[in-house]
Amino acid sequence: MTISPDRVLVRQILLLSCAAFASAVSARISDPLLPQLASTFAISTGEAAHAISMFALAYGLLQLFYGPVGDRYGKFRIVTITTLASTVGSLGAAMAGSFHSLVIFRFLTGATAAAIIPLAMAWIADNVPYEQRQHTLAYFLSGQILGLISGQLLGGLFADLTGWRGALACLVVIYLAVGILLVLELRRSPSHGDAAARAPDGDSFLGHVKNILGNAWSRVILLSVLAEGAFLFGSLSFIPAYLHQRFGLTLTLAGAALGLFGIGGLSYTLFARYFVKTLGEQKLAAYGGGLLGLTFIILTLGEHWLWVVPAAWCAGFGFYMLHNTLQINATQMAPKARGTAVSLFASCFFLGQSMGVAAASQIIDRYGILTVFGISAVLLPLMGGTFSALLKRRHARMPRTD
Repeated sequence: MTISPDRVLVRQILLLSCAAFASAVSARISDPLLPQLASTFAISTGEAAHAISMFALAYGLLQLFYGPVGDRYGKFRIVTITTLASTVGSLGAAMAGSFHSLVIFRFLTGATAAAIIPLAMAWIADNVPYEQRQHTLAYFLSGQILGLISGQLLGGLFADLTGWRGALACLVVIYLAVGILLVLELRRSPSHGDAAARAPDGDSFLGHVKNILGNAWSRVILLSVLAEGAFLFGSLSFIPAYLHQRFGLTLTLAGAALGLFGIGGLSYTLFARYFVKTLGEQKLAAYGGGLLGLTFIILTLGEHWLWVVPAAWCAGFGFYMLHNTLQINATQMAPKARGTAVSLFASCFFLGQSMGVAAASQIIDRYGILTVFGISAVLLPLMGGTFSALLKRRHARMPRTD
């Protein structure tokens, strides 16, 4: 019996969404583990955060590398290989005998996991018609959002039940299971939707990067997403540790509370079409930054742990309002080189996260976590408002025709 191409495509997108789930779990599972890592290795919470910042650093640095590799060897194939490779890094982290070796293996896991989501999105763009692409990407990204939620929850749950090694061993199982399914799909559908392999044009690639960075508006977008990653995730990553240390919450409950960040994101995506039509890009950026600022005001002033429930939801909702606006503009930075442009955008976002966590860890060790929350409460609305104002000025000078 012949299976319809549509059913094959849906199955492949579902598998890629599972891979995105694994990547997102890997990115956030360390957040609730910080108190236990600090206790196990007799280090400060700020030092323990290197397990997060080094993962994000590798994730950001390797974004640009995988674009040409995916073009040459096939995006679906590279997603499969890097998913299986992430199993190795996660296993090494789970078995690490020192914090130094743990950080090295987390860095290696970030380096391999970096390929999964951007190449999966590029594969979808190659195989799904434009008029169907928006809701298809939303379907795909639901795996990523669920991964963000699950990473926080699983990290806390395993920390309480089996310790931090159990949490990282859970990643091994997830990556291995998804990797095997991807391998089976490669064997079942040899073409797997990848375009014919071709050698990447190095001169053209570097030329595209130079042109993008040479454009003033592109620099605004890239600096904005760098700041967003730094100011938001530099604080967000420490919320479970804050809840555990200040209010005595179990790591399971602390991770679950921050999982509401993902629920807030899902809430926005359900009504994204309405908000885009009603508010427009400028207000989405400004209001998104405002909600993110409100998040950290609530956390700074809240005298009970339950305040994190509305705060985390606001963070997720506001983040997707602001970040999606930045994403839309990023796709227009270089219409003839969208792959390179989006790779640069993603690199800046994750490098910002790494920088933010690294800086926040130093501030926390010296001045406390509330200082970090206060900085984010001020700078995130300022960043969103500034981008909104620059976007308004740009639209006034050069109205869009697309």
